[in-house]
Amino acid sequence: MPEASLKSFPLPFQQGMAARAEQLRDFGENAPDRWEDAFRPGTCHIAVTIYARDEAALEKAIEVAMTELEASHGVTLVGTHSFGADADAKNPFGFRDSISQPTVAGGGVDPRGDERAIAAGEFILGENSETGAPVAMPEPAPLGRNGSFVVLRKYQSAVGAFNDFIRANADSEADQEKLAAKMFGRWRSGAPLILAPDRDDEALGADRSRNNDFNFAEDPKGLVCPHSAHMRRLNPRDSQLTILTDVNIHRIIRRSSTFGPKWTPDVTAADDAKDDRGIFFIFISARAYDTIEFLQQEWINRGNFIDLGTERDPIVALHEEPGTFTIPQEQARRRVNGVTTFNRLMGGEYLFMPSLTALRWIGEAGWR
Repeated sequence: MPEASLKSFPLPFQQGMAARAEQLRDFGENAPDRWEDAFRPGTCHIAVTIYARDEAALEKAIEVAMTELEASHGVTLVGTHSFGADADAKNPFGFRDSISQPTVAGGGVDPRGDERAIAAGEFILGENSETGAPVAMPEPAPLGRNGSFVVLRKYQSAVGAFNDFIRANADSEADQEKLAAKMFGRWRSGAPLILAPDRDDEALGADRSRNNDFNFAEDPKGLVCPHSAHMRRLNPRDSQLTILTDVNIHRIIRRSSTFGPKWTPDVTAADDAKDDRGIFFIFISARAYDTIEFLQQEWINRGNFIDLGTERDPIVALHEEPGTFTIPQEQARRRVNGVTTFNRLMGGEYLFMPSLTALRWIGEAGWR
């Protein structure tokens, strides 16, 4: 590829994720020198994900891919990992996931409730973005147009440690489930606290027409859904924060998948060492690198924007020392201490997802 084309990519892409550890707050146990070998700097250059309807189709697709790999010259396989969506779309902690996806304008899907469709250019290079103009894209146009940027991050989930934490800080099973819901912002079924404040609602959680149709405008104090809840931090929805920043330019399409055993309530921290559970976070956005670095710096690993000082996201933040989770209450807020890193970063990379036209351009050396 021409040097001019490589230099037309955003600086974070040129540097690679490991070199952006400062911006991503990837320190301590999340630091690049602790990552798996496949993600060490300069090691991973291409990521291929293979999806299939069933195991037989997957095996056939992998066989085709491996045949192509063996026929290629100068390409080395540095790592593989099996993963797949849980049948109930649950994450490693047993919570329904990937509910809050943005609606893309022109995508053929109508927004739900009072949600507004987001300009296609926030996700597809070459289209108009929320600013009214396209986001800068790699050059020349056959390479950049209709592509997108991708953030890949692999996390190992300390499910047992999380289970132990909620057991240690709530007496009854019902109170334990409520504490877990307060930390996530939803119940395990996917029902949002805003619509089901007192107990889980399986029907609501499964209803795609309702489980994402809400906002935080009528919960300004966080009495129903804490300001520090994972979901509320990453998607403030009509709260005071949305007046201060345009959250639509921080939206991402998620195509994440889990690996390892399903969640069960009896798992303890002692099981974490032998049970390899986790999730591959795959974020797609025309501003993917700016967005993930903003989220990591401001909304995940800080609490100033919600007047909580150094308090961090209780689910995905790095806690180099035991942290606190604050639950607002009418009389006096409750501060739950002892939050640790429940998702440890095992590696990641900044990637470019080319269009079919771009793949042909690269394959045919279209710049010559």
